[in-house]
Amino acid sequence: MPKKKFIPRDISWLSFNARVLQEANDLTVPLQQRIRFLGIFSNNLDEFFRVRVATLKRMVEVAGKRKKLNMHMEEEPQKILDEIQTIVLQQQNEFNRIWDGILKELRKEKIFLIDEKHLTKEQKHFVNTFFDEQVRSNVIPLMIESLPQLPYLREKSIFLGVVMRKKDSAYHQKYALIEVPVKAVGRFVQLPSKKGEHNIILLEDVIRFNLPNIFSYFDYDHFDAYIFKVTKDAELDIDNDLSTTFVEKMEKGLKNRRKGKPVRFVYDKEMDAGLLEYLIRRLSLTRKSNILPGGRIHNFRHFMDFPEIIPNKSTRRSPFTHPELRHTLRVTDEIVKKDIMLHFPYHSFNSVIDLLREAAMDPHVTSIKITAYRLAPASKVINALINAARNGKEVVVMLELKARFDEEANLEWKKVLEEEGVRVLLGVPKMKIHAKLCIIKKRVHNKTIQYGFVSTGNLNERTAKVYADHCLLTSNRNVMADINRIFKYLEHSQQGTASLQACKTLLVCPTNMRKELEANITREIKQAKTGKKAFIILKVNSLSDTRLIDKLYEAAAAGVEIKMIVRGIFCALPDNKRFKHKPTAISIVDEYLEHARVMIFHNGGKEKIYISSADWMVRNLDHRVEAAIPVTDANIREELKEIINIQLRDNVKARILNNELSNNYVPFAGKKKIRSQIETYHYLYQKTVVQSAVSSD
Repeated sequence: MPKKKFIPRDISWLSFNARVLQEANDLTVPLQQRIRFLGIFSNNLDEFFRVRVATLKRMVEVAGKRKKLNMHMEEEPQKILDEIQTIVLQQQNEFNRIWDGILKELRKEKIFLIDEKHLTKEQKHFVNTFFDEQVRSNVIPLMIESLPQLPYLREKSIFLGVVMRKKDSAYHQKYALIEVPVKAVGRFVQLPSKKGEHNIILLEDVIRFNLPNIFSYFDYDHFDAYIFKVTKDAELDIDNDLSTTFVEKMEKGLKNRRKGKPVRFVYDKEMDAGLLEYLIRRLSLTRKSNILPGGRIHNFRHFMDFPEIIPNKSTRRSPFTHPELRHTLRVTDEIVKKDIMLHFPYHSFNSVIDLLREAAMDPHVTSIKITAYRLAPASKVINALINAARNGKEVVVMLELKARFDEEANLEWKKVLEEEGVRVLLGVPKMKIHAKLCIIKKRVHNKTIQYGFVSTGNLNERTAKVYADHCLLTSNRNVMADINRIFKYLEHSQQGTASLQACKTLLVCPTNMRKELEANITREIKQAKTGKKAFIILKVNSLSDTRLIDKLYEAAAAGVEIKMIVRGIFCALPDNKRFKHKPTAISIVDEYLEHARVMIFHNGGKEKIYISSADWMVRNLDHRVEAAIPVTDANIREELKEIINIQLRDNVKARILNNELSNNYVPFAGKKKIRSQIETYHYLYQKTVVQSAVSSD
């Protein structure tokens, strides 16, 4: 192996975000989606700084002058931070170039972003009226020079730094801050426009136009305002006070998150030099604080919700009901007869909602137990569970309060559920519950029937429309027995992991999944060394676990054929002369977010196929409760394999993952163009058409 065995996790993640930026730059992508990809890129980068850059900075502080930390890293944290700064600046320049191009395309569609200096007389009147009626009550300027301490600057907000002065004096000036009230008003304001045109002004420019109005009681006649934002350390520091409950600790941690150290300061490069120096000093920023000059617009994450005024050329098609469930009155009746796998977002998530609604109403159902990680804002899942509780069912919800950035929402769901009589489990100390499980029990003629599902994605009907996931609906007794064992652990975690260790069918973290994965790879290595066929197909969001990567290196050196589909972090170095069979790795970034985890091992011709909630990362395998389920139904196995094979053949949206992080597209070189997400839709929809034809006969 070369001296460097792994790509640093954070550098690899930035390479993934570059693939998102590629989508914004792709002229074949509809304009509305390209703008949305810029928003996704921006939002991704915000969270990267809040979590990963903040963590690296903490590590630098702890490490001091020590060369390395035992944090599964080959390089010093400071060296990685320096590399991050270089890459982010390069990507920001590319971002700006792409945005300039998109603005030109918007103008061709007669869509114009107007600033406060280019308003017509009619538009000026509209902006004044809009400000008075919609904005004024949400704007409270802070005269920061008179404050002994800079006030809390809200995370994810944008701010205007205002310089007020007299035109006849360069010395008589004041500074103020205004938080742009995007949450209350919205970022985009549509202006009166000529027929066939759309003129849009950003909310911050509405405020800029009204600065003389806002500060009319001060004796100034010239105003300048410059946008900036601050990104803070988002780590939750949970204290060890034994007298407080876990919920109280979470609530305190969320309040303390507001006080997190700034890890990035992004500002308008035209900002007044005096104001910039003042803000840097008051925020206690240093040279190493990621102080980044930018353009006039910040917080592009709002552009994910750019007004729907662009002619829509999206390839996205509506989800459809799984063929096995199209002509049945009850989802439950089909599941107790046979396994059914739903593939989101192609199949409708409504089937999962229907399953829970049926259980809520079924007089024979006695209990529902389910895990919840990220829920939709007006969750139909929660609604079904509440109705089940009202109908006298025992309902147990494992609600993960530590789901990052969903902590506050989940605390609210906890209150709602408990008020309705639902029993809420709050997880395990120092462990996240990430498995996607449900078990429903019913009693019919003194016989207990159990059924439910194991999924790769969250129980969230909103994200199920854009996240590509698999959900296996099943009544398999062995699977149900293991789900019962997992819930026993979740309900009595203080008794240890014995119930998890007793799982015989599901692969479960943190007990047996890592061991079984390594055993499966070892089996392929032995096959390859004896000259027999051996292969591994792996689809995950992230591959960063160094132990498993080392095992894959060993397999490649032995001649095992390895094919990988990894959307995000990819820390392996697949190009190595020592490999007898070079691994291939691609990343698919397209209209849907590839979120599923699938593992296929040749296993001497008796293929083992799993879907899983776990990525191949240390945090998933050792510090979370995760579950992988073997796919045993012959038809489902073939269907899942065909979907994976379609993705492996993608030559439109697939990028090659290599040692150089070059993100080159897979060449189609005269072959038929295959865009896997469209091909997968056609494949599954055709099966639906055929099945419907058979049913009607």
